[in-house]
Order: sequence, then structure tokens, then C-alpha cells
Amino acid sequence: MNQSQLSLFVQIAESGSFTKAGQELNMTQPAVSRAIAALEAELDVTLLIRDRKNGVLLTDVGKRLLVHCRSILNGYEKIKQEIKSEKGFEVGTVRIGTFPAVSARYLPAILRVIGERYPGITFTLHEGTIDDIRSWLESRVVDVGWIIPPSGELETVPFLTDKLYLLLREDHPLLRQEIIAIRDLDDAPLILCRGGYEVPLVELFAQSDARLRTKFQSHNINTAVSMVQEGLGIAIVSDSSMAMSHLPPNVRMRAIEPMPVREIMLAVPSMKDASLAVKLFMKTARELFAVPDDETSEQNTAEDETSESRTAEDEASKRSTADDNLTGLGAAIDERSEISVAEGKMSMPNAAEDGMADAGAGKGEVTS
Repeated sequence: MNQSQLSLFVQIAESGSFTKAGQELNMTQPAVSRAIAALEAELDVTLLIRDRKNGVLLTDVGKRLLVHCRSILNGYEKIKQEIKSEKGFEVGTVRIGTFPAVSARYLPAILRVIGERYPGITFTLHEGTIDDIRSWLESRVVDVGWIIPPSGELETVPFLTDKLYLLLREDHPLLRQEIIAIRDLDDAPLILCRGGYEVPLVELFAQSDARLRTKFQSHNINTAVSMVQEGLGIAIVSDSSMAMSHLPPNVRMRAIEPMPVREIMLAVPSMKDASLAVKLFMKTARELFAVPDDETSEQNTAEDETSESRTAEDEASKRSTADDNLTGLGAAIDERSEISVAEGKMSMPNAAEDGMADAGAGKGEVTS
């Protein structure tokens, strides 16, 4: 059993095809078959079943072995990255799990900056729902991803707090009010974009003694906007998801009192097992977006002067705890580069110049 066999097995499992796996790894069909046969013979188990209707399927033991193979291959990747790092080169591939709101609003800038600092790091992007990303992290399909709590056994660091807003048609009576409170939404027909803010909304409505009546749920922000436009209800959407949509002339966006939020986290299966490239990705993402400039200034002052306000001290403490999970990160290198993005669920030919390319069909349902 060797690294090539394990890589081939994982590629077949993910592509569902001996032929596609061979093409990806530049192997002929007979060579692929021989390598898998040798692996199964050595382990004395059947890992894969060829099915004419459904392609290549994993046996039960094959499914269990797949998780371990990904972990072993990640170990190989870490070794290579450590050696390169010792020589002064940050390299490696980072498999990222992302959902559309993050992909559209934050990811392009993160990839651009990493490309400038660490030109040896490449990326594979997997776009799906938050539930998809949790599953991919747990099975180690991706190395790092954005999720919304709860995180389960995944290890997380804060990324940002995403505010939630109301979308109402221009003739809605609530628009006559200067302030719209949660209690004003009691039993109102609501349109929710499933994206991790159901739990905080339930809590806020309960605290305000208001009934949360969900009329429609959608995985797409544009669907929610269209429903509001047609008078089907009031939508509750996140600030980040609005980056993917444009409001029609007859739809208005309003704040809610108190302001509901969702916490977006960066998650990994294990911080201890995360490669240097993954940690550099997380460090860069948080540097760019995790703390606004004014809060960063307050945090730094709180660390140097004990007389700072309690708010700044609390924020500094929270960030310090998160940063403990990100120790051992390398410093920035090389000022110029092109981002090299590995072919994955999303292609990005030139992120530095063109921004995020159109997202292809991701795994699972796409959420906002």
C-alpha cells in the first residue's frame, strides 16, 4: 500500500469513475484497475463495486477506509509543506468549503491577498449548503470551511458577525414605521433563506413574545427577493447574502430592533492536524474581515493600556482566544504573484484581476 494507491482510491471514490480518476492522475484504464486490484488484494477486502447503472460504489469497509485515506494523504501534504517551509517557501493545496454568500462577498479578496503573499499555495473550491460543508469537513473532503454554529466536533475560530435585515414590498404597512421591532413581526408571513439564522430568530421571537410564522424557506436569495416582490411575505436575509442580489424598485430593506445576527465561523476537522497552508489561509481571512478597523484599534489599545473600556477588553480577550488556535503561522512572503487555483467546484482563471468567476454547479443545494 502506497501513496499513489491511496490517492487513486480517493479519486475514484470522489469521481465515481475509474476512467475519470485515471484521466485526473494521468493513468491508463488498465493501470488503474491493476492498482486497485493490488490494493484490495493486500488488504484482503473489496473496496469498490462497479455498477452499470450507478457507476462505481463504495462498499461499507470502503466508506470507512476513505476517511482514513484522506487523513493519511493530508499527512503526506503536511510533510511536503513543512519541508518547503523550512526552505523558505509556503506551498500546498487548500480545499475550501464555502457557501455562496461568502463566495461572492469575501472569498475573492482573500484569494487575491494569499496569491500575493504565498504564490505557492493553490486552492480547490467546493460550494454547497452549510450542512454540506459540515459533512465535507467531518469526512475530510475539504480542509477548511465556513459554517454557522453549532459546530459539533469541528474546531472553529470566529470569522465575522453577519447582520440580518428585513425585505418588504414598498406598499407594506410596516414601512410607515421608523423602527420595526421583532414584536411587529408577530404572526407575519415570513420568507427565510436557510443559512444558519433560524436558531437566533427563534430565540429573538421567543424573547419578544412573538410568533415566528415561516411561510416559505428558500436556499436562494434571489428567490426570496422575487417572493417579496410578488407580495408573498416579508423576507429575513443576511447582509452578506445581499451581495449576490439587487433589489428591484418596489422592494425595500429595513433594519430590525433588536438587530438579529448570525455568527460565521471558519472550521477545520482538527487545528492540530491542519497544514501550514490551511493556517495561513485562515490567518489571512481573519486579518481581512474578522475585525473591523475601528474594533482592531480598540483591541490593540486594550492590550497595551489596562485603562481601556470593558468593551474593548472583552473584544481583545475574544480575539486572543481565537488567535491561540492559529499559532505557528508563517509571515508574508513575495509581493507579486498570480493565484493558482486548482480545478475544483469553481474555476477562477484570474482572481486578482477579474474577481470571482461564475460559480459552477456545486455539490449539494446552494444556500445563501
